[in-house]
Amino acid sequence: MTRVAGIDCGTNSIRLLVADVHPETGELIELDRRMTIVRLGQGVDKTGRLAPEALERTFAACREYAGIIEELGAERLRFVATSASRDAENRQDFVNGVVEILGVEPEVITGDQEAEFSFTGATGELHGDDRRLVVDIGGGSTEFVVGNKHVEAARSVDIGCVRLTERHVRHDPPTAEEVAAIRADVRTALDLAAETVPIDAAETLVGLAGSVTTVAAIALGLPEYDSEKIHHARISAAQVAEVTERLLASTHEERAAIPVIHPGRIDVIIAGALVLREIVERVGAPEVVVSEHDILDGIALSVA
Repeated sequence: MTRVAGIDCGTNSIRLLVADVHPETGELIELDRRMTIVRLGQGVDKTGRLAPEALERTFAACREYAGIIEELGAERLRFVATSASRDAENRQDFVNGVVEILGVEPEVITGDQEAEFSFTGATGELHGDDRRLVVDIGGGSTEFVVGNKHVEAARSVDIGCVRLTERHVRHDPPTAEEVAAIRADVRTALDLAAETVPIDAAETLVGLAGSVTTVAAIALGLPEYDSEKIHHARISAAQVAEVTERLLASTHEERAAIPVIHPGRIDVIIAGALVLREIVERVGAPEVVVSEHDILDGIALSVA
């Protein structure tokens, strides 16, 4: 077994996984997994730059993670950065800070690479020969990947819960016009994704990342967030629609009172739920299989 660390730095959150991985079988034994909401993508859609306060929040999390990596004795580290740092003019400030703290250069991967990692991480434990559509709803982008044992087609499109919230939402709860604008963006992006990925041809829909797991936790009626109960839960299309409608009618205070919603997702979960609902309806999926394993697991496996 090789002890590795993987860091996934996205638009909304930064996450760490330290694990022992068998390089031949792909068996992964998790030692530490954690997530910090840093909102690195704050304002990027509007300004094209990473905000100084967003960079400092991210660097603070990196310093915390550096201590954990050293304590657990990981032999190798891979740091992958996604949508926000891909889009920013001042990405070099981000790169320099990460190198100084962690000693590795963040790999600003393409959306297609992001999709490959997500698929590998999400489907490693699934069995059967069914064709799967893996959907990773992030803060700035959403990845669509179709395949079984291997990726057949992948596409990243610029719809994510942070990007759509910043672009369209000015009221709490959002107005009907704001909701319609989000849905229009998602439908346009789905048309774009369908040009590359046969999203209507998959037999199983697998959903990843915080928007999906949060909707699942609400649908399951959990009193607190429980990864073990959420992982591989099957949430029906009707449940996705029901939770989305509940969130659409809620205020910030009402969402904050739902214990399974992370404080950093309170203002963006409505857009995230809308993205999921539009996808479920577009592909005609009767349910979504929820996976707690995602791009982070794919990164860790690639290091080994």
